[in-house]
Amino acid sequence: MIFKFVYLLFCVIFVQESTAQVWPHPQSVKATKNYLQIDSKQFTFTEKSPEKCVLLSAAITRTKNVTFIQNCGNTRRGGQQNFYNTLRSLDNEVNYNGGLSGITVEIGSCEQLPHLGMNENYTLVINATTGEAYIKAPVIWGAIRGLETFSQLIANVGPNQFVINETQIVDFPRFAYRGLMVDTARHYLPLDLLYSNLDAMAYNKLNVFHWHIVDDQSFPYVSDVFPDLHRKGAYNPVTHIYSQQDIHNIIEYARQRGIRVVVEFDTPGHTQSWGKSQKDLLTECYTNGTKNGKYGPIDPSNEKVYEFIEKLFAEVTHTFPDQYFHLGGDEVDFTCWESNPNIKRFMADKKIKSYSKLEDYYMQRVVDIMKKLKKSYIVWEEVFNNGVDLKEDTVVHVWIGSWGTEKEKYWRPELQNVTSKGYRAILSSCWYLDLISYGPDWQKYYQCEPHSFNGTDKQKSLVIGGEPAVWAEYINAGNFISRTWPRASAAAERLWSPKSFIMPSEAAERFHQQNCRMMERGLSVEPNEGPGYCRCDYAL
Repeated sequence: MIFKFVYLLFCVIFVQESTAQVWPHPQSVKATKNYLQIDSKQFTFTEKSPEKCVLLSAAITRTKNVTFIQNCGNTRRGGQQNFYNTLRSLDNEVNYNGGLSGITVEIGSCEQLPHLGMNENYTLVINATTGEAYIKAPVIWGAIRGLETFSQLIANVGPNQFVINETQIVDFPRFAYRGLMVDTARHYLPLDLLYSNLDAMAYNKLNVFHWHIVDDQSFPYVSDVFPDLHRKGAYNPVTHIYSQQDIHNIIEYARQRGIRVVVEFDTPGHTQSWGKSQKDLLTECYTNGTKNGKYGPIDPSNEKVYEFIEKLFAEVTHTFPDQYFHLGGDEVDFTCWESNPNIKRFMADKKIKSYSKLEDYYMQRVVDIMKKLKKSYIVWEEVFNNGVDLKEDTVVHVWIGSWGTEKEKYWRPELQNVTSKGYRAILSSCWYLDLISYGPDWQKYYQCEPHSFNGTDKQKSLVIGGEPAVWAEYINAGNFISRTWPRASAAAERLWSPKSFIMPSEAAERFHQQNCRMMERGLSVEPNEGPGYCRCDYAL
């Protein structure tokens, strides 16, 4: 039996250091070509925690499911066909050092809710000499990340037969905020795809699902306080909605994977769907002093607007437990405000001299509501640019302006301006995944550097991370996963791994393997690195 396994090991395995294929790349790796055999039917995970940690048990179960899989995730074609690593090279330096019967996963604390600044550090050791294997993390979130890395180190070489090489990893994220923004308003995205996307985020160690849940086109959020919002604002009030239970399930699914859910309700613009049920919420537009039947942004002169906003946001902040709430505040068209005589009188009474200052007035009222609700908030950068009085812990979301690589020495005045005022920032401007191009466009996403701007070390420390954005004007259930992945993987490594990882050519093989890995785990990801193949692409 051992002879048979050794034969498989030397004649079938894709021989190279397993750690070279981990995505995103760990901070520190030491590996040898000493391999250990794993029998998946006998392999055990041992939990060590000060208290029973359900999150840890669930993470171990998921790790077993994705690590010891022996058939392609989608078996519509060909049924349950086994796949193993095909012969690529033979390396006489590979050593077989017996078996590995299990791994211990030890945590110091089992927090219940992921949060900004959560500890995701972990150490992973596989010792071929002693057969010792463990993952140690101060907090549960690090154990979840370490288990993902462990799953990526293992290679399948035969029925129930796997190998892992001797490895020592000390790992932690470079940025605390590693998000992905998903738009479910322009096109409705079914729950199963949101779950699949959360899986993909976990495989790439992203930790914030920024949910742009409503917009001009539709209002799929089901409000118990204002039920007409979805009844009149959703594309279909029965099929194209997210109920309170749906949202709870998404938040729980994300929580188990160490992913925060930060919701966005963008105002005062992007609110046409809101006005279908809420009378006098939107500004009436005029042409030559006469109402023309059109509506613009939320009417900041109507005091009842703020009563409505407070009641709605009180419910939403209860539904979404994360400390942060995304208030939006971008792309406000002033044309309708300019045409409305009531708005002009209001501005004169309040001594508001410009429409940008009128927007400031509205956003300041909304910010005051969030203070009352005891929630911290994220705003699009226009809110900062217009001079709204923001709390110290406000996070400014930068999306405007040019971007470049560290090598090209481009710089972002937007990040410089935000951080010079002492505010924290997240970056999206270089990671708009809906704006694709022909060819391996992942490379430009990989080269985007959040610290590539003129600023002090203190300013750069205020850039807490970033997130790819998937705006859905031309994305629906048919192409959401394939458009997003593996492009978002490029940003994920930039946000997790050492800053020195800047060359796409050096990351290309690992990027391809991560693409294949997601495919093997049942995701219909898109090839984004040119001609090639994966073991499971026949099963898509």
